[in-house]
Amino acid sequence: MNPMFEALQTFMAEARTLLEEMEHGLLSLEQYPDDKEAINAVFRAAHTIKGSAGLFGLDDIVGFTHHAETLLDKIRGGDMQFNSELVGLFLQCRDHIDNLLSAADQGRAADDVMQAAGGVLVEHLRTALGESVLAAADTASSAAATQTANGERRWLIKVQFGTDTFRNGMNPSSFVQYLQSMGQLQVTTHFLLPEDPAGFDPENCYIALDLEYTGTSTEEELYGVFEFVRDDCELTIQPVVSGDAVAANGSAAGASDMSSSTGETNKAVGNAGSNLIRIHADKLDALINLVGELVTTSAGVSLLAGRHQDSMLMESISDTARLVEDIRESAMRLRMVEIGETFNRFRRVVRDVAKELGKDIALEITGGDTELDKSVVERIGDPLTHLIRNAIDHGIETPAVRRAAGKPESGTLKLHAYHESGGIVIEVSDDGAGLDTKKILAKAIQKGLVSPEESLSHAAITQLIFEPGFSTADRISNISGRGVGMDVVKRNLEALRGSIAIDSQAGAGTTFRIRLPLTLAIVGGFLMGVGEANYVLPLEMVQECVELPRQLPSETGRSYINLRGEVLPLLRVRDYFGVTGEAARRENVLVVRLGHRKIGLVVDELKGELQTVIKPLGPLFEQIKGVSGSTILGSGEVALMLDVAALLDDIAEFVDERVQTSSQR
Repeated sequence: MNPMFEALQTFMAEARTLLEEMEHGLLSLEQYPDDKEAINAVFRAAHTIKGSAGLFGLDDIVGFTHHAETLLDKIRGGDMQFNSELVGLFLQCRDHIDNLLSAADQGRAADDVMQAAGGVLVEHLRTALGESVLAAADTASSAAATQTANGERRWLIKVQFGTDTFRNGMNPSSFVQYLQSMGQLQVTTHFLLPEDPAGFDPENCYIALDLEYTGTSTEEELYGVFEFVRDDCELTIQPVVSGDAVAANGSAAGASDMSSSTGETNKAVGNAGSNLIRIHADKLDALINLVGELVTTSAGVSLLAGRHQDSMLMESISDTARLVEDIRESAMRLRMVEIGETFNRFRRVVRDVAKELGKDIALEITGGDTELDKSVVERIGDPLTHLIRNAIDHGIETPAVRRAAGKPESGTLKLHAYHESGGIVIEVSDDGAGLDTKKILAKAIQKGLVSPEESLSHAAITQLIFEPGFSTADRISNISGRGVGMDVVKRNLEALRGSIAIDSQAGAGTTFRIRLPLTLAIVGGFLMGVGEANYVLPLEMVQECVELPRQLPSETGRSYINLRGEVLPLLRVRDYFGVTGEAARRENVLVVRLGHRKIGLVVDELKGELQTVIKPLGPLFEQIKGVSGSTILGSGEVALMLDVAALLDDIAEFVDERVQTSSQR
């Protein structure tokens, strides 16, 4: 791969991380406008993006970001102060920089619409700055014109580029040009040619530079200029003392004999993040796939060893199985990321939607350090966005309505995450009006979803909002009511082997409770047999196994037992999936728990624990009810992964009926 392309991709990833930091800082400044740390973080993000973009010749980004940086510098210097309007302006600037990055990432220049939007934002920045004209401000080189004599320092920069600089797609002149845009610069160039002309390679870089820089940039910012060649060059940056200037008569030998402390200085500054490495997601995916195949193969070897009853072989296989388990756990941890980063992105959503609707809403985030698989995090964003926007629009009342109801004018939206039963639970809660069950039921009857004579529980009525196209919104807008898109939310969560439940109280608010597996790839499972078919459950959901005390009525496939004083609804897996063949003489009940709900699965045989690699079902089978995936056993047989959430939903009415009957007794 082209080294320049790799460097550009690294810049794009880091720039977007900086934009997230900028957004987080701006949202904090809306509440705490004097937060110096947040101000510096926003300025640092803009300055770093501008500097790195200049190295790649991304003039649109450099030119626009310079205007934002100029105003931020004024604020940082105490000449101006952040307010809600300035925060809104810089958030728009952040979005525009993101659009420019996307265009550059696709190899295209900013189009007319993008340039027009940037021009409008520049005028707003000029107005906020209080200047009618910024001389030559549309080019990157104009940055030097904005420097003032106040706070300027002189720095001596010595850099000897590595021989592979050109091969890596870097041009030493680009660093000189960018430093010139930051201040005044005097340059002395040295060519470190090999003593033996036969050793000269025209593709090698033999350049060393002595640079005297005068400007307001800090030492850290100057080191940042050389970010993309820091590991491939010798670099020292020292303040000029007593008017000392760059030695004009420096020789090639002098440039090459930089002090040995150069490497140590470079190491101290350049290896701050040496404990972190950036790995492409595809490489992690490939590793997880290989580990999955290793798990399957290991299970097959264990099965064969068991048939031969060789004690030494069994002991060796046991050690191998333990190591495979450790490898599996380590590989899965590589993909685990904190959900807090996803949660923090919604601060902007809450701010913008609340302002659009004229509401005052505070977002509270807890459990942001809860970890789950990267693939789950990537796919949970859209469902959460639906829930949050609908909670703001339809759930939380306007300040006037809240005041009349005796509530604080400011509403509260909470995002909370925690681990439970080997999975993760995400709660989206608001202190709004709650779901209007009477209105929901009336709408459902109007749409023909339920009959007027039908009696539904509170939980069953709230579940109606997940019906396709269902909405109780009185008006249609770009945000709309709580019901719009909720069927998509549920479908997307089910595709992740997750579930969603609702807890709503009139006048007190609503909580959406999402349950998800920690990973979608490799899980601990419990294997059970029904006839000649094999089924697997996530091990964390299995509570216990008991012997079935009596036969179930096969015509319904459902019944219940008294489990230590608790009503446990049962579902005969044989009847549910239509498995043929004789049932076992002694059937067993697998007690499964998901959240606060339990179900007993009646099966023929309990085959025990196993490590299982989840494979998605093909298009022909993905609509099968009660099944979320498949796995290949060590014997080569296929086992189906049961969807416990779907099974619980299917038996929900039966559960409600039995529980109500039990409570009445």
